[in-house]
Amino acid sequence: MIDRHPSVAPVHPGELLREDVLPALSTAAAVAEALKISRQALYDILNEKQPVTAEIAVRFGKLFGNGPGFWVNLQRAYDLAIAQQSVDVSEIPTLEVCPG
Repeated sequence: MIDRHPSVAPVHPGELLREDVLPALSTAAAVAEALKISRQALYDILNEKQPVTAEIAVRFGKLFGNGPGFWVNLQRAYDLAIAQQSVDVSEIPTLEVCPG
């Protein structure tokens, strides 16, 4: 996984779709129809209101030809980056594990 500088905002899969993928391909309505999902479900992802679930990742992976793992990993990286920015771990100690 690529470490991001803390000032670099994580990329939601919807942003990638909205900014890079859809403009080169088709309309959101046509993509939603091809995916066999509602336009609202796709718009919610494009507007970063909903995550890419495993089910949606399977659909995206098939449609775009890059497999579901790409989409699941992109969502996971986004979720982790958001959690790292918002969870205060300053008072949680790090345990030292002694070998053997």
